[in-house]
Amino acid sequence: MRARWPVFAVFAALGAGYVAYPYATLYRLDTAISRSDAATLSLLVDWYAVREGLKEDLCDVVIDEPDKGANASNELPPFGAGFVRGITGSRLDQSVTPEMFVSMTQASHEVTQEKAHVVWAFFQDPTSFVIDVRANGSPEPIRMMMELHGARWQVRRVWLPTEWLERASSGT
Repeated sequence: MRARWPVFAVFAALGAGYVAYPYATLYRLDTAISRSDAATLSLLVDWYAVREGLKEDLCDVVIDEPDKGANASNELPPFGAGFVRGITGSRLDQSVTPEMFVSMTQASHEVTQEKAHVVWAFFQDPTSFVIDVRANGSPEPIRMMMELHGARWQVRRVWLPTEWLERASSGT
């Protein structure tokens, strides 16, 4: 029985470390945002994957839920869909960067002192961790997913509130 105690202690320590690791990464992410540290943000966020997810979401809002007053006999829907995806993609590639995110958070801190806060964070499965963040005055949370790649947790997907996506697609 005494020989099993060290083995159990090692496995318990490894398990506790595994469970605490995404929370530590979330803390580092919060610290990087509050300190406007674009270099750390670029390590903690897979910006390419986040941009691709946002492109999908914006295109879904624009293409899959078209304006109800639109002409139903559109002769070039594939061309129009490709055009919208291309414009959305290039705009997001330019604007969703660590530096742009830092400048946006700095501007929002100057306007209001109320911070966004985590309302829920837990494992979805052994290699993905989901975080819900409530932003200033938004009824719907921002959802982020961190995934374990290699030996580190990284934000790989962000789902913005539907209201924000509709506003972005209408240009307001």
